[in-house]
Amino acid sequence: MNTHPIAVIGGDGIGPEVIEAAIPVLERAAAKYGFGLELERLPYSADHYLKTRETLPDHAFRHLQDDVDAIFLGALGDPRVPGNEHARDILLGLRFRLDLYINFRPVKLLHPDLGVLRSDRSTVRTSDRPTIDFVIFRENTEGVYLGRGRIDGDQYIAEEVNTVKGVERIIRAAFEWAKARGKMRVTMSDKANAVPAHKVWQETFKRVAAAFPGIEAEHRYVDALALELVREPERFQVIVTNNLYGDILSDLGAGLVGGLGLAASANLHPGRAGLFEPVHGSAPPLAGKGIANPMAAVLTGALMFEQLRHLEAARDLERAVQQTLAAGVRTPDLGGGARTRDVAAAIAERLS
Repeated sequence: MNTHPIAVIGGDGIGPEVIEAAIPVLERAAAKYGFGLELERLPYSADHYLKTRETLPDHAFRHLQDDVDAIFLGALGDPRVPGNEHARDILLGLRFRLDLYINFRPVKLLHPDLGVLRSDRSTVRTSDRPTIDFVIFRENTEGVYLGRGRIDGDQYIAEEVNTVKGVERIIRAAFEWAKARGKMRVTMSDKANAVPAHKVWQETFKRVAAAFPGIEAEHRYVDALALELVREPERFQVIVTNNLYGDILSDLGAGLVGGLGLAASANLHPGRAGLFEPVHGSAPPLAGKGIANPMAAVLTGALMFEQLRHLEAARDLERAVQQTLAAGVRTPDLGGGARTRDVAAAIAERLS
């Protein structure tokens, strides 16, 4: 049996709850499709930081870099660490130090009643309507999230870093993904009309797009794109943008299809171990109540399986989540009354 070493970092708040609820689901899917998961639970979290003042030590980083096939990460963030030192060192540290330059965020409507947009097309059958199903390629290692800048008197200055290498590789990744999956449109978003540095996005997008003549390459300024995502999200297929705009647009996308309780993400560098995290946040007020939604963690596991080349298992996990939603087994954020582990168990049953 092919067995994958997976590092598990539960994190803070509801992070450990949803990760531990999702793991038996992932293990069942792995067993069904003939591969194994060798799970190693690591302690790095706010609790660990407060006890030891240790965030992510060098030996742990080297282990994650060299010895595992993937990292399965819960949410990070705890009010007891107001500066979020541990979260910054673990999450952003892994993204930057492992050079995980692709933040991949799928936005897909998994059940019709989760859509929040009003529709006047009452004469059109639901089955005939185009559905919301697009992905966002967010550049993950540059931009303002590098934290460069200074305070000069009453001026608070943040520097946005865009390199030709960084911009080109994320745009190329978006086009290659689109080509491999038969997608016909890639949309690049920037704010070049107000931010001169975004000229590099304009120039690089045109150059890379020329190598993919079968794919329509279009551009939207980020404010216009936000408007169009609300007005006509069904028309989009692949969106590529910078770190800051990708962060904002992907949460907007999640809101269109049911909320952050269904939002999965992958941090990737082809050929290297990826970092996989549900993006709903640690939600400290919900911790310990057993009502957090585990579906984002399960769908994140599906992304992890896809990157590990277990495509059928990944599709089956998504199908099981869809069937569970259709059966009405939902946590309170989706209007249901089920508890975290009940939802996870219902998903697991549909993998049998």
